[in-house]
Amino acid sequence: MFDFHMHTNVSYDGRSDAQQMLAAAEAAGLQEICFTDHLDYDPLHPENKLTFDTADYNSAYDTLSHPTVKIRRGVEFGLLPDNADTLKADLARRNFDFVIGSVHFVNGYDIYLPEFWDGITIDCAEYASLEQTLKCVSAHDEFDVLGHLTYISKTRANPVKRPLLYDRYRDILDEILRVLAEKGKGIEINTSGVDIAGVYLPAEDYLRRFKELGGQIVTVGSDAHDTSRVGQYCRDACAMVQGVFGYVCTFEDRMPVFHKI
Repeated sequence: MFDFHMHTNVSYDGRSDAQQMLAAAEAAGLQEICFTDHLDYDPLHPENKLTFDTADYNSAYDTLSHPTVKIRRGVEFGLLPDNADTLKADLARRNFDFVIGSVHFVNGYDIYLPEFWDGITIDCAEYASLEQTLKCVSAHDEFDVLGHLTYISKTRANPVKRPLLYDRYRDILDEILRVLAEKGKGIEINTSGVDIAGVYLPAEDYLRRFKELGGQIVTVGSDAHDTSRVGQYCRDACAMVQGVFGYVCTFEDRMPVFHKI
């Protein structure tokens, strides 16, 4: 099985080191993993250090190996409508196998934190996050998959943590998935929402609609920030993806690899 979204203490919010995460991956029976540390940018507080140091990244991963677990090296980049040039510059730091593009900031605010939620209804918050996502996937070409499309469902300050239902926002969600499919980009099934919002991020109906709109690339990741969640629910998520597409994707040298399981 595969876990293509993992953070170590190379990320500002990671709590375990690379060797510990690798040992947890072995214990979870994973065949292939990808470390995807944060390259995020706070629009209102640029002094916030949400990006990793390249030397720290290289030191953590370049000599890391395992006899049975394949190790890939990637990043999770925080997409904004106007930071496509920043992504290109960050990708010049070194060679990466995989790039997740994620949307963490909406209207300048981190949707994980209370400031974004001050005075906004849940419906307006969800729609605003989707509007920002559409702007971002339209503006960017250098990422491989869109990470946790329904991330807002699980954020710490979300007062209800309800699933973001496809039928509630079908028009804009269709447009997001259509843009991704037309650009040859994929989506991630992120398992971190299961214990918080009761669903994968996004859920299976998103996956089926993505296929209908021409999407072909789907990865699975736990979004683990410590050893306790490495590979969590990834086996079931891979089975779900396989049931819809007949395969699950990983990446090597920025190219998708299709695994029938």
